[in-house]
Amino acid sequence: MLRVGMTYDLRTDYLEEGYSEEQTAEFDQPATIDAIEETLGSLGYRTDRIGHVRALAKRLVAGDRWDLVFNIAEGLKGFGRESQVPCLLDAYDIPYVFSDPLVLSLTLHKAMAKRVVRDLGIPTPDFAVVEETGDIAAVSLPYPLFVKPLSEGTGKGINEKSIVRDAGELDARCRSLLETFSQPVLVETYLSGREFTVGIVGTGRTARAIAVMEVILRENAEKGVYSLVNKEYCEQFVDYALVTGEEAERVSAVALAAWRGLECRDGGRLDIRADASGVPHFLEVNPLAGLHPTHSDLPILSALAGVSYRDLLGMIVASAEERIRSGR
Repeated sequence: MLRVGMTYDLRTDYLEEGYSEEQTAEFDQPATIDAIEETLGSLGYRTDRIGHVRALAKRLVAGDRWDLVFNIAEGLKGFGRESQVPCLLDAYDIPYVFSDPLVLSLTLHKAMAKRVVRDLGIPTPDFAVVEETGDIAAVSLPYPLFVKPLSEGTGKGINEKSIVRDAGELDARCRSLLETFSQPVLVETYLSGREFTVGIVGTGRTARAIAVMEVILRENAEKGVYSLVNKEYCEQFVDYALVTGEEAERVSAVALAAWRGLECRDGGRLDIRADASGVPHFLEVNPLAGLHPTHSDLPILSALAGVSYRDLLGMIVASAEERIRSGR
């Protein structure tokens, strides 16, 4: 029986340290860790909870080792925060599930990821990066625009004010995000079409889309954006619909091209949005997708497609084991 370590950031730990609800939005609830551990156990693995990167470092120095690590640790600070655990595991030659340090650093920096995707010939909205207030006036994209922090997830920093329609709104929004998140701001052409998220399982040629899900905001939701509030209270504000047929094929093609081009591994989720003409564009990729069994997008879309939570995690871990056996 393989001994599988579990690395993660528990939201309650950081809240107890004084971090805010928004600062900890990407971190996991105890229910998520419980569900993963229970599911891995049902799949025949012997689990060992490790925790965050500092806990992992202590365990490694103490001599602990694992056959495989199931890593969903997001990290707290910096563009390389999601790469910290994989870097340590690589240094100790311990295999792990999900993407490597290069992929996790690249995809967390949304502008860098978009530059690679654009170079691959995959549609993505035109964009600019605002690193300081002096850069705001240099943005020369047509309105409306969509403004968000450069390297956050789970809708952090996104609300109705994220859609800006003139220079005054752009200036105010960029200044607010620069001050709040102490990181650059990504400014994109706003796409007015349908919004999708695509679940992927596998690596390279073996990767496949398990489902395409449309995100449909209700009348009482924050308008036009899949925001932090809309995600956090999705049961109240969001309807999710399985997409099939030609539309699903077109959206999946964009998602798979980006997943393979960025060399993501094992499992994750991509956000895709259509323009006014219905052409799907890459927005961003989440190679460490949330795994709460009923609240996170990847398990939700899997369930819509008839894929159970157990089967989803089973396919992800099977991808990692096959990849490791083949030396990838």
